[in-house]
Amino acid sequence: MSLWSRISDTLAALRAGESLSDVFTRLRTPPERSAAFAIAVIALGAKMAKADGQVTRDEVSAFREVFTIPRGEEKNAARVFNLARTDVAGFDQYARKVAALFGRDDPALCDLMEGLFHIAMADGAYHPAEDEFLSQVATIFGIDERRFRSLRARFVPDAVPDPYTVLGVDPDAPTSEVRAAWRAEVRSTHPDQLIARGVPEEAIKLAEKHLIAVNRAWEEIQRERE
Repeated sequence: MSLWSRISDTLAALRAGESLSDVFTRLRTPPERSAAFAIAVIALGAKMAKADGQVTRDEVSAFREVFTIPRGEEKNAARVFNLARTDVAGFDQYARKVAALFGRDDPALCDLMEGLFHIAMADGAYHPAEDEFLSQVATIFGIDERRFRSLRARFVPDAVPDPYTVLGVDPDAPTSEVRAAWRAEVRSTHPDQLIARGVPEEAIKLAEKHLIAVNRAWEEIQRERE
């Protein structure tokens, strides 16, 4: 069964009266966990679109920044978006349910944040309301300020990103520590690692910008220290 078929089944359960909390409880293990990841990105992306007032944004176009959506499946993605956008529950309730599903220390939550940054930047602009939204979601997920700045530096082109911020290390850290941080980031982008964390194969493109950003940061630090 495809990812989008599983999402369609989830939508049917929601329409039948099952709560989002119950749905997430059923989606704790692979392959259902990958459906939970997709639903979480789309649902929180919908809440973010509502927060910045861009409710007319082409949601399917934004989702394509994260997911490979086959022809004929756009409606399933859009339905999740619209359900979340019109739900009276606040984004913080959604974020807490997602954090409880994955666990606050689960690295999949950082992958999920990267998906939200992709969606935030899909229209080419990063709004203050989106920054506030993502900062609050990161706090609920247990992602500290340094890690959040590292994530933001990879996506938001408002300034030349500081390479140390991208890698999440101090500027005075020894080269061996910087190298270790870079290698850890590279390892984390391997497709097998992502899938093991619950990231669906359809969202492996999340690794592309991550890998480009951390490699560029490491190269810049090497040149600086040479």
